[in-house]
Formats: sequence, C-alpha cells, structure tokens
Amino acid sequence: MILYAILDKTRSPPTHDGTTPPPSSAEFAGTIGYLHGSPTNFSIEIGFIIVFPPFQRTHVTTNAVGLLLHYALDLPTASLPGLGLRRVQWQTSEQNGVSIRVAERMGFKREALLRWDRVFPGGQGKVGNGEEMREGDPRPGTIGRHSVMFGICWDDWENGWREQVARLMD
Repeated sequence: MILYAILDKTRSPPTHDGTTPPPSSAEFAGTIGYLHGSPTNFSIEIGFIIVFPPFQRTHVTTNAVGLLLHYALDLPTASLPGLGLRRVQWQTSEQNGVSIRVAERMGFKREALLRWDRVFPGGQGKVGNGEEMREGDPRPGTIGRHSVMFGICWDDWENGWREQVARLMD
C-alpha cells in the first residue's frame, strides 16, 4: 500500500481570527492511496480516500483521484510517464452514495456487488448493509458490508476517459 497526503495549494480555510491566509500556503486536505497492486496482472486499486470536511465537494477529490488515475494508466512513454497499468479498481460500501458518485464521475464502471464482503467487529463506526445477521452467527456483534466493485481499464482510458478526467481537473 502507498498512502499519499492530499495538499490543497489553491485555498486555505480561514484562520482562527477570521482572516484568509495567502493562497501560496498549502492545507492538509486528506489522504488517498494505492492498494492491492498486482505487477503480474498490471492492476491496482485506489482507496483509503479521506477528504476533510472543509475540502469536501470541492476540486480536491477530483484532482487527487485524477492524478492517481493518470499515473496508473498513462504509458511509461507519455510526456508525463505513468505505470502503464491495464486496470484500476475502486471498492466502496453499497451504502456510500458519495463514493459511488465519485467513482462514476471519474469514469469507473460498476462491475459487481460483493455481498457480505467485509466484517466490522463492533461496527467500528461503520454503516453495515442493513441486513439482519443470521441466527447463531459465529461472529456476533459484528456488522457486514456489501461492496460495489468498479473498474476503469486502459481501453476506457485511451478511448476518451483520459480527456474527460483532464476536463474535470481543469
């Protein structure tokens, strides 16, 4: 797994005294990462996306995801060399409408629903799939999650999504 800090250099939230710092100062806006990379299969997943509230519903998520898509899918021979992977995937809870909309806006295609994919002991602040656990479940007190699997592949990227993501990032 590779985890990146997301820095917003375009604006900063107001300081405690109500003034706005100069735009040259960068603000820590969240985290994003690559995980489950497979050199054998030329694939990787984008995940662990956390964007702090002052930066939500701004350009921050679009640009962070767009940068990771460019690096993953652009060929090593491109003017800004990439990894030349064949596939990038994205998983999220079927209950996470915000994450689903981001994935779709960035060109990912919905590919599968993985039922009862994750177990969260004691809930850990997570929203489950809303379904009742079975009687006698060996992990009582846990909740389950259905995950939606999305993917964007090199042919999607080279047939228009590279340009679409660039437009979204402008």
